[in-house]
Amino acid sequence: MTNVTEKLAESVTQRGVKLSFGEKVDLDGVEVLPVALVSYGFGGGGDDTGSGSGAGGGSIPVGVYVNDDGDVTFRPNLIALLAVSIPVICATGWALSKIIKALR
Repeated sequence: MTNVTEKLAESVTQRGVKLSFGEKVDLDGVEVLPVALVSYGFGGGGDDTGSGSGAGGGSIPVGVYVNDDGDVTFRPNLIALLAVSIPVICATGWALSKIIKALR
């Protein structure tokens, strides 16, 4: 069972950058290259009574690179940006409240 997990992990890691960058798409004469944050994990284990393995993963669309007549710009996915910024905003608020209490 461990062999299967190792083979699966190896096949995914060999793809590397191809998992984060999608295929280039032509939309009305403008080239668009989608970008995503990709995460995955594998595990396995066993003892005298049995064994098992598992895998999981996820993808968050970060944005796209747009090539419009040689002018390449990155356009972020605002919904993903807001979702990712929530923990940062919460941690900043918590830290500021502690700093303000310490200064009083």
